[in-house]
Amino acid sequence: MEEVVSYIFELLSQLGYAGIALGLMVEVIPSEIVLSYGGFLVSTGTIHFAGALLAGIAGGTLAQLFLYWLGTYGGRPVLDRYGKYLLIKKSHLDASEKWFEKYGTGVIFTARFIPIVRHAISIPAGIAKMPLSIFTIYTIAAMVPWTVLFLLLGMELGEHWRDIKDYANPFIMPIIIIALTSGFVYFLYKRARK
Repeated sequence: MEEVVSYIFELLSQLGYAGIALGLMVEVIPSEIVLSYGGFLVSTGTIHFAGALLAGIAGGTLAQLFLYWLGTYGGRPVLDRYGKYLLIKKSHLDASEKWFEKYGTGVIFTARFIPIVRHAISIPAGIAKMPLSIFTIYTIAAMVPWTVLFLLLGMELGEHWRDIKDYANPFIMPIIIIALTSGFVYFLYKRARK
């Protein structure tokens, strides 16, 4: 398995910006690792930060648009049957649907920072026929800080970018707390408007 992962990263390195976007679109390797590797490539001068940022935002957004369209045109029956091939567990999909039903469209932004529902939240948005423009805006808005954070951490770590999980932990918990607080404030705001 280690050889396969090494091969994938070598391929991503050769593809440069397209490799970052492709790595995020395929989602075989977690986005944190792909982006920290992108940060490492920036630190070596192989690619530029601005290009890596755009590639990260584009790749992450396209991956979520695919899941949105899968929800829109395939619905829950298709996902229950084939979701495992996309690394989407039924429990993650159930949790995402509950979040989406409870908090509405604003959860598309906040859920991007929460483990478990982060990747699957796009599917209930598609099933609910959330307007594509709003979905895309929220997704891009969430991808910007996520991409910047892990590119910067990858640059800081340099050759030790593989240690991103340990190094990122102190940053992830505050992000989760901010995302949950934002989601709760948004939920209260929506309730107050009703």
